[in-house]
Order: sequence, then C-alpha cells, then structure tokens
Amino acid sequence: MPSDTTGFWTPVALSRDLPAGTVMPAWTAAGSIALWRSASGRISASADRCPHRGMRLSHGFVRGEALSCIYHGWSYGQAGNCLRIPAHPGLMPPETIRVATHDVEEAGSVIWVAVGTPTSKPPRLDGLIPLRSLTAFAGIATIEAAAGGKTSPDGLVEIDASTGAVCLLLSAQEDGQTLIHVLLKGDAGFAAGIGASRAAESLRRRAEDLQRKIAQ
Repeated sequence: MPSDTTGFWTPVALSRDLPAGTVMPAWTAAGSIALWRSASGRISASADRCPHRGMRLSHGFVRGEALSCIYHGWSYGQAGNCLRIPAHPGLMPPETIRVATHDVEEAGSVIWVAVGTPTSKPPRLDGLIPLRSLTAFAGIATIEAAAGGKTSPDGLVEIDASTGAVCLLLSAQEDGQTLIHVLLKGDAGFAAGIGASRAAESLRRRAEDLQRKIAQ
C-alpha cells in the first residue's frame, strides 16, 4: 500500500475541479472513493461501491443533497445512509443499507480526504494558489529524484519554472502512480501559470522516463 506523505490526510482534488452537483472518482491509501459536491456545495467522500450490485458510485449522479447510483438509482446521503430505492418508492430504507464515508475538508482550494481518524486539520498551504492537477506514471520517490529534492511533511516539493519557483503537492495513487497538484506561489499572472504548467509537465516526462529505466 502506498505511503501517505501528508499523514492521515490525502489531497485528492482541487476545489475548482468539483463544481456543485457533480461527482468524480478519487483515490486514497484506503482505496477508491466517490468524491461529490451536493447542490448546496457540501463535499462528501463515499466508498466507491454501491451496496446493491457493486456499481461504482463515482459513475453515478448528484441530485440535490444525495448521490445516486447510475445502475438502479439507489440514493445515499452525506452520512452514507440510503435515502431512496426507486423500485420501492414507499419503502423507508433500513439503516443497515449504507456506504462507508470518510472525513473530508476543503482548505486552500484543495480537497483533502482523511485516511483513518485524523488527529489534526489538513495543511493550510498559505500563499499557494492551485493551478491544475496531472497524473504521473511514476512513484513519489522517482518524482523526487527527477525534481532533485525531497517532499516536505505537507507533501510539497519545489521546482524551478521559467517564471519562478513552483510547488507540487504529491499524492500517491494506485498502481505506482502519483497525482500532482501544481501550486503557484503568490498571486501570479497568466504567464506564471503557463510557465508552471510547462515545468510540471516536463518534470512528469523526466520522472516517467526514469521510472521506465528503473523497471527495465
């Protein structure tokens, strides 16, 4: 199982990538999750399997304050309890029908999901502005080697871009992959964003090349 460089908290997505009324797949050391934001803007993290037939809830849809499975429409609340079974509209679903949920926090425009029971709040990442996310087919250690630096306790590694220093927030994924959140220092402009994005993509290519050499 991949280590979680941020302790109990995993940075699974950027806030901008999860608008109200949407669901997306995400991953932590605890496994696959369905990350969703209700119509009112509340974020939830649910296990990614519907108890009914095992369909991935991240393939489902959000209606109001509930997440519904795309297969038979079973709906779940933010606490994981089943709210509705369309085939039995008059039935009040028993409390035993539910999906596991995880603690989730939104801090610094980054969405964090807890692995286990958190003992503190997620890192604040003050002064850093999220730009984009990308996935590298390389492990964190390989990315560190390509970047020429080690991650901080908050999971950050700094690289140089043509427009200045850029911070990358790393999160281990399944199959040896790494999710990279690109963060700008301060209120940088458009040119800085382009430079940071190019620098991150260049690092990803170097890391993936190095990972392939290691695997040979």
